[in-house]
Amino acid sequence: MRIAQVSPLFESVPPALYGGTERVVSYLTEELVRQGHEVALFASGDSRTTAELVPCSELALRLDERQLDPVSLHLIMMEEVLKRAGEFDIIHSHVDCIGFVLGRRTAVPVINTLHGRLDMCEHALIFEEYKESPLVSISLSQRSARPEANWVANIQHGLPRELYAFSPKRGGYLLYVGRVSPEKRVDSAINIAEKAGIRLKIAAKVDHADQDYFNSEIKPLLKSRYVEFLGEVNDTEKNALLGGALAFLHPVDWPEPFGLSMLEAMACGTPVVARRRGSIPEVVEQGVTGFIFEDDGEAVDYVSGLCPDFSRSRCRQRFEERFLASRMAADYVKAYELLKDGGSGAWLRSAG
Repeated sequence: MRIAQVSPLFESVPPALYGGTERVVSYLTEELVRQGHEVALFASGDSRTTAELVPCSELALRLDERQLDPVSLHLIMMEEVLKRAGEFDIIHSHVDCIGFVLGRRTAVPVINTLHGRLDMCEHALIFEEYKESPLVSISLSQRSARPEANWVANIQHGLPRELYAFSPKRGGYLLYVGRVSPEKRVDSAINIAEKAGIRLKIAAKVDHADQDYFNSEIKPLLKSRYVEFLGEVNDTEKNALLGGALAFLHPVDWPEPFGLSMLEAMACGTPVVARRRGSIPEVVEQGVTGFIFEDDGEAVDYVSGLCPDFSRSRCRQRFEERFLASRMAADYVKAYELLKDGGSGAWLRSAG
């Protein structure tokens, strides 16, 4: 099958540091190529892929010192996709709702995976206008905000089998990996660590938009003797941190669409301790791949009482059964074939 993968330009594919959507695009693209499909990746020019790379910006926009307008460059990328649309059997857009415009301007089927939350006011307007756009959700929780949309599949993320190394021995610290922002609740992770009396390592980026929040709310908390702030880390560093942790804290307080970092922890055999929000119950199996909590006190009980005796090998086993990139790619190929053959309305669900 001839497939176009259209990625956001904010990060390279895969990202050099932090990045979720572009990381998923990379895993999917490489697996599709491995399975024998002909793939063109529309992405930033510093991306790395075995597919044909169609550069649509010189660099990942977040790392480009020129601070170029993202709307302009994504508009140009849409034109590049349309110019070559006739070369593909399917076009797969990961560029949020911007990708909807492709479906009305080409006879080639266009499928859209939405990677963020869908409960904002503007989503009501955009979904009303583009009712016909075929959509893939990454969790049933994510799609629940827009049940009327044209959902053709629900496909959970997956990682390459060997990307993260299994670590059979538990470590002695807690770990937070991700981004510092109010909804991510790094403050909650710090509170859990302090109450449990266990060290916490924070490997996180701070966006410009969240700098004031970081300075006023989080930076004072970093003085705690239980906290070590590492900033952004690369994949090699993250692998070592995840494998050496007692538990991975994911105390988000927003409708989490999926949470790729949870899979990374599971791949290492490290239990995920996550707040019950959004997709968390779909991803974390209680007592098997981690523990789901409602309040910080409950999380403290888990990291102090249950995580030390957690079966890391069973966690890794469930990761391989549920969250491999090979399964993710196979699910997407089913969705591609459905649209290519003119079908609609199917409910494809990742195996659990």
